[in-house]
Amino acid sequence: MGAGFIAVIRRTVVAITVGIAVAAAIRVRGSGGVPPQTGGWRELRGDDLR
Repeated sequence: MGAGFIAVIRRTVVAITVGIAVAAAIRVRGSGGVPPQTGGWRELRGDDLR
């Protein structure tokens, strides 16, 4: 195994680590945006209360 092979492995590990870190940051931070304006909870009336 030459030094070139070790360099390729090291670059691969760094690339994977950076990708995981970016994905984690995006997931933690969230995409934000506007919450849905339709659906969700509704008030129950009459027969719905049973």
